[in-house]
Amino acid sequence: MKVQVYTAAWCRDCRAAKQFLDSHGIEYTEINVDLDPAASDEVLRHVGKRAIPQLVIDGEWFQPYKPGRGLLYDELHKRFGIPRT
Repeated sequence: MKVQVYTAAWCRDCRAAKQFLDSHGIEYTEINVDLDPAASDEVLRHVGKRAIPQLVIDGEWFQPYKPGRGLLYDELHKRFGIPRT
């Protein structure tokens, strides 16, 4: 499985998404939109807004959070096939 995470250092939900992936041993490539302007444009092109974190799982874009709700842990568990404990 190939996982990319579009992030920024200041983004709390990005840190939570990376912590989730790390805690479940899921390898990923981090793409920092602040350091790579083309990455920010890529997010805009795929999702229609500059919203992070964004995950790309085997080529499929997925926004793992909702504003005001934070990280969508149930959705992340389903996407990665990780049972909830």
